[in-house]
Amino acid sequence: MSIYIFDTCSFRELEHIYPSRFPSIWKSIEKMALSGQLISVKEVLNEIDRHGASEFIKDWAKKHKDVYKKPTDEELAFVRSIFAIPHFGALIGSRSILEGKPVADPFVIASAKINNGYVVTQEERKPNASKIPNVCDHFKIKCINLEQLMEKEGWSF
Repeated sequence: MSIYIFDTCSFRELEHIYPSRFPSIWKSIEKMALSGQLISVKEVLNEIDRHGASEFIKDWAKKHKDVYKKPTDEELAFVRSIFAIPHFGALIGSRSILEGKPVADPFVIASAKINNGYVVTQEERKPNASKIPNVCDHFKIKCINLEQLMEKEGWSF
């Protein structure tokens, strides 16, 4: 059983997959969440709360608070490893620092590394960027998007 660590943008993408129109997708998401196959980090929950996610996603997150894990000591140590590479410091934007906004990216990556899971993000690789897929590539962490997750799990609707 694969473990999938969701980034905020993947939850935000799911906002457009309305549960009343796509109940089978949501049943699959629900099954993964209840089995522990879908996890995330507390900072993603904070981003969902603060960054204008839909009411449906906010409600889903509140009902599934156990999905959003606090970082372990091992994960925190790996976050330090990420930031030991100066280029990856851009994962935390200066605006986020100044405004005290939550930043989930390094914790999502660390959770995937330590849990031998897949990061699920809608971010795309960009040359010389500090995007989640670029950081994952550097540390040889598996990184996919929602469509690739559905394909990997054999979902067909």
